[in-house]
Amino acid sequence: MRSEVVLLRCESYEYETVRRAVSRGIALLGGIDKFVSPKEKILLKPNLLIAEPPEKCVTTHPAVFKAVAQIFIEGEGNVVWGDSPAVGKPDKVAAKAGLMEVARELNVALADFQNGEDIFYDEAVQNKRFHIAKGALDCDGIVSIPKLKTHGLQRFTGSIKNQFGCIPGTLKAEWHLRIPDATDFAKMLVDLNAYLRPRLYIMDGVIGMEGNGPRGGTPKPMNFIAISADPVALDATICRIMDINPEYVPTTVFGRESGLGTHLEADIDILGDRIDDFKETKFNIERRPVKVFRGSILSKTLNALFLKLPTIEAEKCTRCGLCNSVCPVDPSAVRWVDDNRDDPPSYDYKACIKCYCCQELCPEGAIYLKRPVVRRVLDKLLG
Repeated sequence: MRSEVVLLRCESYEYETVRRAVSRGIALLGGIDKFVSPKEKILLKPNLLIAEPPEKCVTTHPAVFKAVAQIFIEGEGNVVWGDSPAVGKPDKVAAKAGLMEVARELNVALADFQNGEDIFYDEAVQNKRFHIAKGALDCDGIVSIPKLKTHGLQRFTGSIKNQFGCIPGTLKAEWHLRIPDATDFAKMLVDLNAYLRPRLYIMDGVIGMEGNGPRGGTPKPMNFIAISADPVALDATICRIMDINPEYVPTTVFGRESGLGTHLEADIDILGDRIDDFKETKFNIERRPVKVFRGSILSKTLNALFLKLPTIEAEKCTRCGLCNSVCPVDPSAVRWVDDNRDDPPSYDYKACIKCYCCQELCPEGAIYLKRPVVRRVLDKLLG
């Protein structure tokens, strides 16, 4: 089976411009009737990592959210929305991100993403048990609306990673603690997507985020909307636009292996505009494979020598303490020395599991991922 990915130029968040791009993209894939039947409950799942205004490019832009919602409402769907942010309640985060105003305007109700239910998924490759938000279970279909951003653990956060927000509240931190290994974490994300099976993925790539994402990076105009029913193909296509090998992103590799989709360029048809029109070779993203050592008594030592270390840039740190509170390790691997808040917190790297939650959520972008000395030397020698 071949997969289709729509790429359409969209150079601003002016609503009608976004609406035309999304409408045309859905039409190229077969029309709205292919993805919703009258009266079906359709859950819109944006990226609402944390409370930030739209111009920070941390969350799905309200113009994209509105366009998708309006189109599915006109398709006679019973449209609701939901996400579980890393920090904060969904409605408060959505208000800061500009989505709550849209939801009220269009009468799109907020689904329950604070409470969950246990499910068993027998066909999973690695993780057969999940506790999933009720709002993600109590619907006929899901439409995922991810945001194009870099990510410390998985290289970038796209279509597949977006469904992690269907795990309610603090349980997301527990998954990081249970599965600190980046490759196994990717397998969990693939299993979660295979269970939820969103009908469609509509990526906000108008302005993405490069560098120290997914919160502390730099906004980067990419000027497109990307749409597909295959999250693996969509993410792989975005990788090619960012000039990174899709096989360096674990979710695309395991996504194909599990049957979720394909990352092979030869099996993907690009509809709409040409992929070459959007390629950005200077996009700031790490272009190396995600590497984790395992299966030997030396694995912990090798991981300590080669895995990146979260590091605080003192002049940017405001001593807010969020890094300490979101660390899933107990006691926290990043802590105040002698309770002195005049200086930034310090890391206990022996306790740190390299989940990078602290880097992911730092409001000042003060935490970056530093390559250990041994890795820097080897990287230089190997080019």
